[in-house]
Amino acid sequence: MLWLSEVLLQAHDLESFEQLKETVGERARGGEMFFRMDVKPPFPDTPQDWEDKLEAAFSAAQKTDLT
Repeated sequence: MLWLSEVLLQAHDLESFEQLKETVGERARGGEMFFRMDVKPPFPDTPQDWEDKLEAAFSAAQKTDLT
């Protein structure tokens, strides 16, 4: 289970929401099966629909890995 708080703690050098999306996708391609969002990302560019965007990045990366 991948928790967003875990990603933020482990990748403390992230500077933007876009970098966070890339990191979440990398973790999905690395074999993570489930993703939970337990905190809001602290970046100034975090959009209103951040949960949808992170879920989409995670799901798309999983699908890419399966092909």
